[in-house]
Amino acid sequence: MTESAARSRIRCRDIMAKSVTTATRANTLRDAALMMRDGDMGSVPVVEGGKLVGIVTDRDIVVRSIADGKDASASVADAMTTDIFSVKPDDFVFEAIRLMGDKQVRRVPVVDENGTLAGIIAMADIALEMEDQQELADALEEISSGSGFWSKK
Repeated sequence: MTESAARSRIRCRDIMAKSVTTATRANTLRDAALMMRDGDMGSVPVVEGGKLVGIVTDRDIVVRSIADGKDASASVADAMTTDIFSVKPDDFVFEAIRLMGDKQVRRVPVVDENGTLAGIIAMADIALEMEDQQELADALEEISSGSGFWSKK
């Protein structure tokens, strides 16, 4: 098997970040914003009892909350997205890449068969793992720019 073929068979569990900062519905927007600032990230998974129930992004905080007059003491539940797109640990990394392109997101949660958060995959994780594949680099750049790579013919 060539190195390129071997890389195309990498599973999500092999590159996901296993140590993930999470919030709960009860956390405040300020709590979530501090987590994002301190972790240098734009989103935080929301869990209850270990199960992924949503995700809150910096955009959710600004557009769904602050712009509507809520303040930083409002709960994460008021701003989080509950329509979650995720992959499973045994899925191939290309499933995560496809999902990122389809949904125009930069991070994808990894959940097990019970819905428990197992990790998260960011575009940077994929880029580091597959740095020599120009096609992948181009795809990640287009996802990042929001130009809809996967809808092109």
